[in-house]
Amino acid sequence: MPNAPTNPVRLKDIAQDLNVSVMTVSKVVRGCADVGAETRSRVLARIKELNYQPNWVARSLAARRTFMIGLIVPDLMHSFFAEIAKGVSATIRPLGYDVVICNSEEDCELEASEVERLMGRQVDGLLLASAQPPSSLGLFERIEARGIPYVLIDRHFAASSAPYVGADDDAIGRLATNHLIERGCRRIAHIAGPPLTPGVGRAKGYRAALRAAGLVVPDSYVIAATDDASGYRAAQQLLALDPRPDAIFGYNDPTAAGAMKAILEAGIRIPDEIKVIGVGNVHYSDLLRVPLSTIDQSSTAIGQQAADMLIRAIGAKRKRPIKTVLIDPILIARESTR
Repeated sequence: MPNAPTNPVRLKDIAQDLNVSVMTVSKVVRGCADVGAETRSRVLARIKELNYQPNWVARSLAARRTFMIGLIVPDLMHSFFAEIAKGVSATIRPLGYDVVICNSEEDCELEASEVERLMGRQVDGLLLASAQPPSSLGLFERIEARGIPYVLIDRHFAASSAPYVGADDDAIGRLATNHLIERGCRRIAHIAGPPLTPGVGRAKGYRAALRAAGLVVPDSYVIAATDDASGYRAAQQLLALDPRPDAIFGYNDPTAAGAMKAILEAGIRIPDEIKVIGVGNVHYSDLLRVPLSTIDQSSTAIGQQAADMLIRAIGAKRKRPIKTVLIDPILIARESTR
């Protein structure tokens, strides 16, 4: 004989288990901002434990929300943004939200089109790693005109009124360069990123670390690139210089991996003759022929904090103060700098 169906879990059951009010549990489920962090964590843990499933249709009608948020990233194939998406999903799933992920392909027009599409679907909020030019605010103004909360991630736009969560790029540049200096390197080149805040901040930190150490390098030691192919070509140019660099700091792991390919093809030993470091701690970094030293940006934590900030903004009855959260970088030293 089949088992009789169990009674569905109610908000009242969760409230009684935790000795809190039904209203408190309801506020957590609805993503309201006026619940303490400890209470919110206890309620979310109990919801997950009991596999509580709200009535989504009734909930949407009552709250006048779709319980969907949009996440727009420039390159979903890059593990950094995939890890951000993972952090976002892990944070919003227990609250009953769904995430719609869009890939802008670093195309500002495609990004604007995707944002308009998401707003047309009446998402409750947006998380945006924007490909817009630094001086362009038109897209952000359109989002704000619709009254949709949004949080910027990875790329910061100082003139935007949105909260921001990302890595401390200036600190990344200083940490990577200082690591190479501590390893005895004095002719440190930089494969620089595009003119967005991550690239600008890391280059700034690189130059600050060199100045603090009393080191001067020629302008030819800084070459722009974005991926492994352009990093490979940039390294070829650096290897042709006289004197040749004794270290390369790649703007991200793909540019550093491309640089290592060019170095090894030239018959130059890593790390004996040239040391290399990247940024991102992407999944293949420790599987390369020479495991790559890197700076971990805590990408999952960026996604978690950004999602939490957005949910709180959605649930707030009035506009919350603009907040910037910078995640401290972590050095991962491997064979490429030893």
